[in-house]
Amino acid sequence: MANKVKLSKDGSNIDFSTSDTIPASIKKFRKSPEIEGFYRFVYENDLQKEAFQILAKIVARRKGDKQKKSKAKKK
Repeated sequence: MANKVKLSKDGSNIDFSTSDTIPASIKKFRKSPEIEGFYRFVYENDLQKEAFQILAKIVARRKGDKQKKSKAKKK
């Protein structure tokens, strides 16, 4: 699993190995190599707080987009 995430020497690039399959369930999604690599990278580099902030912003933006779409459908 350690070979799934590669950080460049200067720390400017992160490369994840990817697979072509998309997991069907949430449980399988969490166990996918890309997500496990992301979790490992965040943990090994002590980025839990930053990762949480980023994910919170993504969730808020997606929630706002979803609300806009539902309002547009009602009109």
